[in-house]
Amino acid sequence: MTQGKLITIEGPDGSGKTTLLEILAPAVAKAFEVEVVTSREPGGVQIAEQIRKVILDVNHTTMDKKTELLLYMAARRQHLVEKVLPALEAGKWVILDRFIDSSVAYQGGGRGLDLASIQWLNAFATDRLLPDLTLLLDIPSEQGLARIMAGQGREINRLDLEAATMHQKVRQTYLTLAEQVPERIKVLDAQKTPEVILEESLALISEVLS
Repeated sequence: MTQGKLITIEGPDGSGKTTLLEILAPAVAKAFEVEVVTSREPGGVQIAEQIRKVILDVNHTTMDKKTELLLYMAARRQHLVEKVLPALEAGKWVILDRFIDSSVAYQGGGRGLDLASIQWLNAFATDRLLPDLTLLLDIPSEQGLARIMAGQGREINRLDLEAATMHQKVRQTYLTLAEQVPERIKVLDAQKTPEVILEESLALISEVLS
């Protein structure tokens, strides 16, 4: 059976991941003549969406950071077995808004949890599945947060309300990851226009996956 491709979009809050996902999917389908499935983490399937509500609820300020991490992993596992793996096994290309690197950046860099434990949990939850390509949208933390607060119609979630220092740690952890695995994680300047970012993303996909 033909194996599909897994592309993930990562980045700090306000970097434009959702916008890129919306315009990238049809462009990839057309350019590479493949069927594309899009989804997000946490979420994507019913059980994972319910977990998402618990994680991001602004009223859940007492949530322990290890509880938060384990909830993300539970949502990831369910989403993977129910939606992502079947699509890949059918030869489809899957583009995700967030995946394993988010846990390293947010719960590792941002929350200060043990990175080795997070990496083990990621491997356990995904059966060691890695993206074929990760597009990392990079933006200074203050600009990303300003986009969120100014965004019309965007719901403000619990993580958006964290201190600026946490978001700065998240960004730095993402950049460190990109330095560690440059063959998979490609950094894009999220301050550019969506049209330019789309063009650069397609070029990277062609270079890495073709």
